[in-house]
Amino acid sequence: MSKTEKIKVGISIGDCNGVGIEIILKTFLDKRMLDFCTPVIFGNTKLISAYKKNLNLDIQFNGVKYANKALSGKLNILNIWNEEIPIELGKQTKVAGEYAFKSLESATNSLEKGEIDVLVTAPINKDNIQSENFHFPGHTEYLESKLKGESLMILMTDEIKIGLITGHIPISKVAETITAELITNKVENLYTTLVQDFAISKPKIAVLGLNPHCGDHGVIGTEDDEIIKPTLINIQKEGKLVYGPFAADSFFGSESYKSFDAILAMYHDQGLAPFKTLSFGEGVNYTAGLNKIRTSPDHGTAYNIAGKGIASISSFKESIFTAIKIYKTRQEYNSLTKNTLKTVEQKQNK
Repeated sequence: MSKTEKIKVGISIGDCNGVGIEIILKTFLDKRMLDFCTPVIFGNTKLISAYKKNLNLDIQFNGVKYANKALSGKLNILNIWNEEIPIELGKQTKVAGEYAFKSLESATNSLEKGEIDVLVTAPINKDNIQSENFHFPGHTEYLESKLKGESLMILMTDEIKIGLITGHIPISKVAETITAELITNKVENLYTTLVQDFAISKPKIAVLGLNPHCGDHGVIGTEDDEIIKPTLINIQKEGKLVYGPFAADSFFGSESYKSFDAILAMYHDQGLAPFKTLSFGEGVNYTAGLNKIRTSPDHGTAYNIAGKGIASISSFKESIFTAIKIYKTRQEYNSLTKNTLKTVEQKQNK
């Protein structure tokens, strides 16, 4: 990519009965967004036109047959189906799930091929999207199956980044899933992400405990003393600034999180409940650890307000900016490390 070429942002539409298409279109009502990227919506012009009419939006778009033919300075729509589909705003339908997957699948394929540079996904319904082709708990697991690397879900703002040791699994399975190997892998994944994607040269990471009060020396569980603490001590011996486990109940209320570059929570709600309390509507979900970049807003389909024109674009807009920033930072990191390796090789060959 040349310095003057804009980053191609692929956008999957999510559940068409939710707020996804609304927040996409309202984001690009501000034409200044086109100064930062070339957007490509993976969907259908008829569907987008219907939304445009329903929301009474004065916005123009450009239909394209191929993602790599998207025009700079335009809101591009890639037609991946021709038929009209029923829109039932605020309702969970099988049809909406089917076309949410078609959009996601096409966008992911383009991302994999390099036809787009980053992917921003509008919210899906994790139930109605299930099929023979999509049998995953969410976007994160699907993308991991299609791309290279091991995924790490990170919820983030400029002030806080929370990664998850375990993701979309039942709470009853969390304790048995926590192992020294898993913790080590997630810490390594987060550490690498902070260095290459956020340009933090020596990241400082906090790890939350599993049990209340980190087990109170075995009174409320032994996993913190027997698995988590020894694992973190071993990681510290490698020179990484990794601390914990910290009791989760007081960690956020005391604002201890402000002393760290990132936090690893043991399970989904342990990390996401405080994150959304602190930052809901402003945060970004970033799928770290993969060879391609994907972000999404921190909210769901919001069926209850679908089609009313009141959905906030803040999180979706920030998802676009975050994807662009990470893409540029990773490119710079890859360029610097590549040049460093060349210098080392040249010295060794003398």
